[in-house]
Amino acid sequence: MTDRVLQAIVILVGVPAVLVGYVFLVERFLQLLPEKRRPRLRPWLWLGPGLLFLIVFLVYPTIYTIILSLMNRDSSQFVGLNNYVYAFTSRDVLIALRNNFYWVVLFTLITVTLGLIIAVLADRVRYESAVKSLIFLPMAISAVAAGVIWKFMYDFRPPGTPQTGTVNAIVTAFGGQPQAWLIERSINNPALIVVGVWMMAGFCMVILSAGLKGLPAEVLEAARVDGANEFQVFFQIIIPLLGSTIAVVTTTMIIFALKVFDIVYVMTNGAYDTEVIANRMYKELYTVKDFGRASAVAVILLAAIVPVMLLNIKRFRQQEEMR
Repeated sequence: MTDRVLQAIVILVGVPAVLVGYVFLVERFLQLLPEKRRPRLRPWLWLGPGLLFLIVFLVYPTIYTIILSLMNRDSSQFVGLNNYVYAFTSRDVLIALRNNFYWVVLFTLITVTLGLIIAVLADRVRYESAVKSLIFLPMAISAVAAGVIWKFMYDFRPPGTPQTGTVNAIVTAFGGQPQAWLIERSINNPALIVVGVWMMAGFCMVILSAGLKGLPAEVLEAARVDGANEFQVFFQIIIPLLGSTIAVVTTTMIIFALKVFDIVYVMTNGAYDTEVIANRMYKELYTVKDFGRASAVAVILLAAIVPVMLLNIKRFRQQEEMR
């Protein structure tokens, strides 16, 4: 216990002290240089620690993972693209890719649509803050906790017996038959996506609501004075004006859908054809103990995320140019 306290004290005191010392040394070093060279070197010296962390904890692991993806299971022999051939011919990996496609399409469409609708409707009621707080509340819950909660919500008991799961209890109360939501292959992936929507719709709502508050009120009022109904105002004015915000939220949700792991791992662990790419990578690494295949799946996941990030960066640059 004493060692942990000492370690905590060293971290709390040592890290700020090192940063202050680095700043002091950098400025002292710059004072020794000619004045003309200082403006050129100062940004790089200030960015130095950040760039170092970026290289050590992001660039190097990425390059090393790509190298591992070209090696065999214990990284002792070069096998070329064999691991990628396996990834695109293995039934398990193909199912994971298919399920991630479902997540990208359904999850993104539903969360962004719900977030936009709720943001517009909540903007018109007196208890706006209370409504938004309730809808945003699931964001305060970790994905693991949400998975545990909804696993109980989806709990299944045979027909004719009391249903302990909330969803099946509601279904049977209205005369329906209980469903094995996490086992039945025709409904288990949508059931998992619902959990993700429950968590992230509040995030979309908050971002889109902030964008909605920034719209010029005179434009909306002018449209209503000219005879536009609320549907025309929504589809022809609000949505176009919120285009950049919607694009940012959409790309964020796509990235979340591509790297989803916790919900699937906690609720099904990929069983019954619910596996996703991140879960498949985890199994290849820790269950199968094949570092090459796990790295190949990780590289595929990275390759799927990078274009979305580049598109987001491009949109940010376009917005900056417009400003």
